[in-house]
Amino acid sequence: MCESDQARYNDSSTGIWWNVMKASDLMVKCLEAEGIEYIFGVPGEENADFMMSLEESKTIRFILTRHEQGAAFMAEIYGRLTGNPAGALGTLGPGATNLITGVADSNMDRAPMLVLTGQGSTDRLHKESHQIMDVVSMFKPVTKWATTILNADTIPEIIRKAVRLARTEKPGAVHIELPEDVATVETNAKPMSPRRFRRSVPDSKIVDQAFDMLRQAKHPVIIAGNGCIRRRASKQLRLLCEKTGIGVISTFMAKGCVDMDADYCLYTVGLGSRDRVSKAIDAADLIITLGFDMVEYHPQLWNPNKDNRILHADFLPAEIDAHYHPETEIIGDLAHALWMLNERFDEHGIPDFDFSLQRKCRAEMAADFAEYKDDSTEGTIRPQKAIWDARQVMGPHDILLSDVGAHKMWIARHYQCHEPNTCLIPNGFCSMGFALPGAIAAGIVHPDRRILAIAGDAGFLMNVQEMETAVRLGSNIVVMVWEDHAYGLIAWKQQTHFGRHTDLTFGNPDWMMLAQSFGWNGHYVDNSSDLAGSLAAALDEQGPSLVVIPIDYRENQLLTRKLGEIEWTL
Repeated sequence: MCESDQARYNDSSTGIWWNVMKASDLMVKCLEAEGIEYIFGVPGEENADFMMSLEESKTIRFILTRHEQGAAFMAEIYGRLTGNPAGALGTLGPGATNLITGVADSNMDRAPMLVLTGQGSTDRLHKESHQIMDVVSMFKPVTKWATTILNADTIPEIIRKAVRLARTEKPGAVHIELPEDVATVETNAKPMSPRRFRRSVPDSKIVDQAFDMLRQAKHPVIIAGNGCIRRRASKQLRLLCEKTGIGVISTFMAKGCVDMDADYCLYTVGLGSRDRVSKAIDAADLIITLGFDMVEYHPQLWNPNKDNRILHADFLPAEIDAHYHPETEIIGDLAHALWMLNERFDEHGIPDFDFSLQRKCRAEMAADFAEYKDDSTEGTIRPQKAIWDARQVMGPHDILLSDVGAHKMWIARHYQCHEPNTCLIPNGFCSMGFALPGAIAAGIVHPDRRILAIAGDAGFLMNVQEMETAVRLGSNIVVMVWEDHAYGLIAWKQQTHFGRHTDLTFGNPDWMMLAQSFGWNGHYVDNSSDLAGSLAAALDEQGPSLVVIPIDYRENQLLTRKLGEIEWTL
């Protein structure tokens, strides 16, 4: 319903005239008031009224995708990069079920998202009916809140609550269902004005306790988690480390919270196997976890004996776990907590820490990264060389996205970052099919940056249909596919555990014909000496580009062997 067609309603108590509008119109206006910019999705019959209302919006852009899962991944990446939710839209039944994997990924990786689904008329929800299922109950385990709009007048409250919940630490997904008959109901309600609030700050006495723990320590180390990629948190963390020299070990999703070139950057931890930086954790007499989520790297892997002294600082209290039982918890805005610690170091000075072992761990890791930087092979390319070249062609603010598979392990270990949110890895829910749609969204948020996605051949083909979306949107993105004709990560893990693996092989398309058929640029590179140049050329091309390399996954078992041979004498 266009505004010119809307009826007028007089509030007799105030004498003020309000527009009467359809519920779907009101819902769009509420989303506009919240500053929602994008909705990604595939509409159906049951959200037809909402789509007609959305078409009238001057501020919200609808992005039609080729699968609802792709829409959810796009909304997730928009949320991770901006801190604000986008919409992921599907219809009832199969549209909603198609959304759920991407929604779960967003929720567990702490990205704000609004999940918008249609539903059949309320007069048939109580009985067996075409495509009807309890969508709200389905979404409850993978969202912060899920609800149905049953009364059009409640739309302003529901949208306001949904956006607030999605944005509030820790951010996540919120689901709103709009039945098709409710969408047509007339209402005189109007949007609520968003009113932001400042997060609570930690108690000063608790920060004093934490500071005393730091002053008593000789070899403290920081494990930085997903919460540290928030802009203000990263800034205060860097200030803390510049003052104190305390080393920072990042989880997969905290990459870039400190600059990879800083002496206190101890790179990344999170592989199932213990790595070189694990020595710094073993030697620490105090482990400071900042913005840490246990889904990223289970404490059993780094605190197996349950005897480490742990200082927890985060927006929320620690999850209960026998291997993660912090001595002190600083709860509140993480950036402010770090600022309070910085103030105390400024006032009382820096203790005489000893970080010689941490510096040694950093040097050993850096040597591993550079081991094959000049590698020259034909027929297959080592993962280490592929990651080294990718890092060389990407600028400090450019964005790399990793899909899920064996390549993710190599990216997590070898690809380091200068800035937060420049390496996006799904590591909570860990869904394959993430990288291509995610890259499209990253290109929408940051059209001025180079966007490179790395996927295995299995993961890429899970959402291959979004190649058309990339062309339609004119996305300047590059996807590098590591081809091994198998589910490589599963083979790696089975081989490590059982000494063999089940049949995990499959066939692939002709990649260059695939690229051509979708209107992509295409590059097949099987000579490692040509990879950097080909990547640079692809990143400079207009429109989306596909770079395919035959990957040498014999290196997987060699890495497992190398990690198993690390000398653990401190």
